Amino acid sequence: MNPEARRIQGIYLALTLGNTLATSFIWGINTLFLLDAGLTNLEAFAANAFFMAGMVVFEVPTGVVADSWGRRASFLLGTVTLAGATLLYYLMWQVSAPFWWWAAVSVLLGLGFTFFSGAVEAWLVDALHFSGYDGALETVLGRGQMVSGIAMLAGSVAGGVIAQATDLGVPFLLRAAVLAAMFLVAFRLMHDVGFTPERSARPLQATRAILAASVDNGLRNPPVRYIMLAAPFTVGAGFYVFYALQPYLLELYGDPRAYSIAGLAAALVAGADILGGWLAPRVRGMVRKRTTVVLAATITSALILVALLATPAFWPGLVLLALWAVVAAAGTPVRKAYLNAMVPSRQRATVLSFDSLMGSSGGVVAQPLLGRTADLYGYPASLAVAGTIQLMAAPLIFLSRRCCPAADTATGEEAAQGPASAA
Repeated sequence: MNPEARRIQGIYLALTLGNTLATSFIWGINTLFLLDAGLTNLEAFAANAFFMAGMVVFEVPTGVVADSWGRRASFLLGTVTLAGATLLYYLMWQVSAPFWWWAAVSVLLGLGFTFFSGAVEAWLVDALHFSGYDGALETVLGRGQMVSGIAMLAGSVAGGVIAQATDLGVPFLLRAAVLAAMFLVAFRLMHDVGFTPERSARPLQATRAILAASVDNGLRNPPVRYIMLAAPFTVGAGFYVFYALQPYLLELYGDPRAYSIAGLAAALVAGADILGGWLAPRVRGMVRKRTTVVLAATITSALILVALLATPAFWPGLVLLALWAVVAAAGTPVRKAYLNAMVPSRQRATVLSFDSLMGSSGGVVAQPLLGRTADLYGYPASLAVAGTIQLMAAPLIFLSRRCCPAADTATGEEAAQGPASAA
């Protein structure tokens, strides 16, 4: 890695660290926060579904913003929007707002996250290519996931401990404050490199052109299409499991106010991200095809969720959940590298945002469905159903593999720069 590529990687890791730290302050206690505000399980997970719906609605428009106005502009807009929506969440908790208020602001939270999704990853891949980086994408993405895991570990544990020492609202105030600081950091350090935004005097016409090109390189490209179609099953199940871990572990532990244990749930996933990010390039080096790793991670993690149905004790449940998180985390950088290697630079942010949209659409359906399952049959049953849903992604990943794209076996510079048409 040359000095310029190392500098780009450093900025990427700094943005990842600060952003994840800010957002993770509430991850360990978010479900408990919603329940404390007077929502039922169904309403709490329905609020999460509205968050996912916001991501579905705004993913592609914000991806177009990133491709037409710049990835830096998209990141800055994300910090402002997410900080404002977080403060509204705190105010609604203070006044015990009715469900539909939570639904509306959850959509606004979704908008904030869509400004980040696709934009940061697209910025990194283009900047690395411009700097002359000739290594594998899995290495840098894996490091990013490790840094994200460290930040999530610190933020989620701190959020749980702070909530127990003060109240459930303070972590939300901390999130807003750190996001404000990240706006200043990104404004100073993040500049579009290796990519020129296509600003036009006719923004609607430019938007249509970007969308058309993104569809051509996304849904109309069979190996990309199948990977995208698998996302609703994996992401929908994964989002539910992450948020259900908090009340599930408290239930197994036997103390509904042990908020530090709820923080442990998010810390568990954070630790898995660290280990999974370290494992990803090593596991990828052991096999010829990236889809081998993605398929194995999808099937194995889904079967672990099903096994939780027969796990009534705290420690066995904790071990299985840790294993689920590590397996899922090890497959994530490989999937990202696989997708990036099939997407041209000029539409990269929009296509990645569309991929995120597909995943979020699964969350819109899965969250209330699985939340209702938890109300009726308990958390273990809902986690087993989540695993069954995730298994439905495996045939679609296999279909992508059968298309035999060059990205499946690509390494080094070829993987870093994507298709030749990106030039």
